[in-house]
Amino acid sequence: MRRERVLISAHRCETLADIEAAVALGVDHVEIDVHRRADGSFVVDHDGTLPSPTTYEDALAAINGRARLHLDLKVTEADAAVEASRRAVEALGPEAVLVTTLEDDHVRAVRDWSDAEGLGLLVGLSLGRSVRGMSLARRIWVRTFELLPGLRYRVAGANLVVANHWLARFGVAAFARRTRRPLLVWTVDTEESLHHWLRPGRAFLVTTNEPALAVRVRDEW
Repeated sequence: MRRERVLISAHRCETLADIEAAVALGVDHVEIDVHRRADGSFVVDHDGTLPSPTTYEDALAAINGRARLHLDLKVTEADAAVEASRRAVEALGPEAVLVTTLEDDHVRAVRDWSDAEGLGLLVGLSLGRSVRGMSLARRIWVRTFELLPGLRYRVAGANLVVANHWLARFGVAAFARRTRRPLLVWTVDTEESLHHWLRPGRAFLVTTNEPALAVRVRDEW
């Protein structure tokens, strides 16, 4: 039986030019990181440091009908997570949107909203966050529940497993298979790792900073 091909998400598309380049390569998803400013507006900015970031509305318009959206939420409050997700769905349709976040309560809020609206949105809890600046106890807690994520996923309601590619190799991919959740792996940039993760059936989606290389590697399968 032929396995389904792995989808590709172009990571860190911050400008309209980034989006255009990703779409031109033929990626399946364009990944944008969304922050909410003090005035309530949403902008596209990976680190929250750009002086003149692209507006969320402009990014959605550039993606609409040309690729699917991988929305990585960098907001600080659950209501902002829901609002950003709602705007994406209104602009693109639920079938063209998936949502990822590091925050358990944001997953829960977006899933509750999605379920109430009957959308069936894919919402993933991302594993593999930086632990810099955390206390030793907090670091141990974070890494333990990343390698053993079952409880967090059940409580948050995540229906998409999202993991750093090294964590995915160390048990998280097996967790996704065991619980029958699709697997999104980030951020896969080397040719060797792309060959591994783009093998048909190995993952649902791979996020990469090297979308041109990823498309070429996938075409070899």
